[in-house]
Amino acid sequence: MIKEKVQKFGKFLSGMVMPNIGAFIAWGLITALFIETGWFPNEQLASLVDPMLKYLLPLLVGYTGGRVVGDVRGGVIGAIATAGVIVGADIPMFIGAMIMGPLAGYTIKKFDKAIEGKAPAGFEMLINNFSVGIIGLILAIVGFYAIGPVVVILTEGLKLGVEVIISKGLLPLVAIFIEPAKVLFLNNAINHGIIGPIGIEQTKELGQSIMYLLEANPGPGLGVLLAYCFYSKGGMKQSAPGAAIIHALGGIHEIYFPYVLMNPLLIIAPIVGSAAGILVFSIFNAGLVATPSPGSIFALMALAPKGGMIGILAGVAVSTAVSFVVAAPLVRKAAKKLSDNSDETVSENEEVVINKEVINKIVFACDAGMGSSAMGATKFRNRTKGFASNITVINSSVDTIPSDADIVVSHKKLEERARKNSPQADHVFIDNFLQDSKLDKLYSILENRADGNRELEEVAVAEVAASVQARETSILKSDNIILGLSSESKEDAIERAGKILVKEGYVKNNYIAAMQEREKIVSTYIGMGIAIPHGVGEAKKEVEKSGIVVLQYPDGVVFGDDLAYLVIGIAGVGDDHLEILSNIAISLEDETLVDKLKNTSDKFEILKTFNK
Repeated sequence: MIKEKVQKFGKFLSGMVMPNIGAFIAWGLITALFIETGWFPNEQLASLVDPMLKYLLPLLVGYTGGRVVGDVRGGVIGAIATAGVIVGADIPMFIGAMIMGPLAGYTIKKFDKAIEGKAPAGFEMLINNFSVGIIGLILAIVGFYAIGPVVVILTEGLKLGVEVIISKGLLPLVAIFIEPAKVLFLNNAINHGIIGPIGIEQTKELGQSIMYLLEANPGPGLGVLLAYCFYSKGGMKQSAPGAAIIHALGGIHEIYFPYVLMNPLLIIAPIVGSAAGILVFSIFNAGLVATPSPGSIFALMALAPKGGMIGILAGVAVSTAVSFVVAAPLVRKAAKKLSDNSDETVSENEEVVINKEVINKIVFACDAGMGSSAMGATKFRNRTKGFASNITVINSSVDTIPSDADIVVSHKKLEERARKNSPQADHVFIDNFLQDSKLDKLYSILENRADGNRELEEVAVAEVAASVQARETSILKSDNIILGLSSESKEDAIERAGKILVKEGYVKNNYIAAMQEREKIVSTYIGMGIAIPHGVGEAKKEVEKSGIVVLQYPDGVVFGDDLAYLVIGIAGVGDDHLEILSNIAISLEDETLVDKLKNTSDKFEILKTFNK
C-alpha cells in the first residue's frame, strides 16, 4: 500500500514535469551554448537563461499541475498562484510550483462543484472569470507570504545536506537508495521530486549539476543487461541485447528493471556500478546543464557543458563495467540452476485468460506511460497488424488507462494499480515488455479468434449478398446508395436525392420541387446526423412506387443549425411513407450504428440496416 502511494505520488510529480521536459531541455541547451563558459558564449542570448529559469519553467509546471487537477481553469489559476511564490523568492520555485499548481487546481475544482447549477442565467461567464481572478489573487498572496518562504527554507536545507555529502566525499552512497527505488518503479518520484529541484538550484549557481547524473546514468542498468547477454540462457539471453540497445540509446531505463526483479540479489550490481560512476563523476567534476529525458547516452552528451563530455562518458563507462563485473557471476549462477526447459515450463504454466468476446482496444501500461509501455505497444502492434487491423494498440500510464480498454498489459509490480484503474478490462501481467511468454499467448489468442472471425465473416457476407440479391426489387437497392459525397448545400443534396428517385422510377420529375418546398416549411432534419427530405400532400400523385435513396456525406450537409451526414430521400405510395419513416426510426435507434453508417465504405452495411 505504501509503495503504491509513493508510485502514485511519483506519477503525479511526473505528470507536472514530463509534459514540459522540452522546455527544460531548451533552457539547458541555451545555458550550455551561450553562457560565459558555454560552447558559444553570447551575452545577449545568455540573457534568456535567468528569465526562463525563474519565470517560464515554474509557470509551466504550475500551469500543468493545475490543469492535471482542475482542467484548463485549474491550469490558469495554477499559473496565477505560482506567480506568487516566484516573486516572493530569490531561488527557482519548482517545488513551490509543484505545490501551488495542484492546490490552485483543486481549489477552483471544488469552487466550481459548489456553485454548479446555482449561477444565474446570463452570468455564467462573469462568475467563471471573476472566480479565477479572485481566488487566484488570494492564492498568489498565500504563495508570496507563506508557501514561498517555507520552500526556500526546505530547499536551502536540502542543498546544505547535499553539499555536506559532497564535501565529505560520500555522494556515491546515495546509490544505495536510488537504484533499489528505481527497480521498484519509483524513479519518477526520485527524479522529479528530489533530484531535479536540487539540480536546478545548483545549475543556477555553477552552470551544471552532478545531481542530473545520479538517476539518469544508464551505466548501472547497461552492465546488468550485458551480463544477461553473455551468461544467461533461453529467452532472457535472447531478449537482453535488444533491451541493452533500447536502454542505453533510447534511454528507457524501465527495460532493465524486470531483469533485476527476477533475481533480487542482482540489485547489488547496479548499486555498486552507480556508486563507482558517481565517484568518477565527482573526480572529473562532471555534471549536466539540465535534466536528461530520456536518460540515454545521446541525451547525456547533448546536455554536457563545455569541456565536460570526457568526465560524463568516463563515469558511464566505469559504472557499466563495474555493474557488469558484479552481475556476471550472479547471472551465471542463476542460469545454472534453471535449464532452458525449466524456464519455459514455468512460463507455460502461467495462463492468459481473455474473457472479452469483442476486443477493440489493447493498452500497454507502465508507470509514466512514455517508456517501456510505448516500446511494448509498438512491437505488439507491428506483430499483430497482419490479422488485427480492427484492434487499436496504444500505451498509457497505469494511472490514466482509458476506460474503453478491453485488454491491459502491464508489469507484475503494477498489478494492484492496473486492476484498480481499469476494472472493466481483462489483464495480462508480464515481466518484460520486450519478450514475455504471456505476450506470445495473447498473440495466439488473438490470431485464433481472427481466423474464426474470418470464417464467420465469409459466411455472413455470403448470406448478406444472397439476401441483397434477392431483395433488389425492395424499396432500397444498392444503386440507390451513394457513399462518400463531398459537402454541398441542403438544396443540392435534396436535388441529388430527388434525381435518383426519378431515375430509378420511384417518382415523376415534379416530385423534386415538392421535396424542396417541404424543406422550406419545416426542416426534415430529425437528429443524430440524419435528414429525411420528402414530399407530402399534392406531391403524392407524383409517386409511382415506394422507395428510398441514401446519400452519405462524411463531412456533413448543413440543415439549419445542424449537420446531416445521412440524407435519406423518401417516396411512399399512399401511407407507405409513414411505414418507411417508422422502419427508418427503428433501424437507426442505435446511435453506435448510426455513427458507423456515417463513415462506412460498404453499401452492404446500409442495405442490411434498412432491408429488414
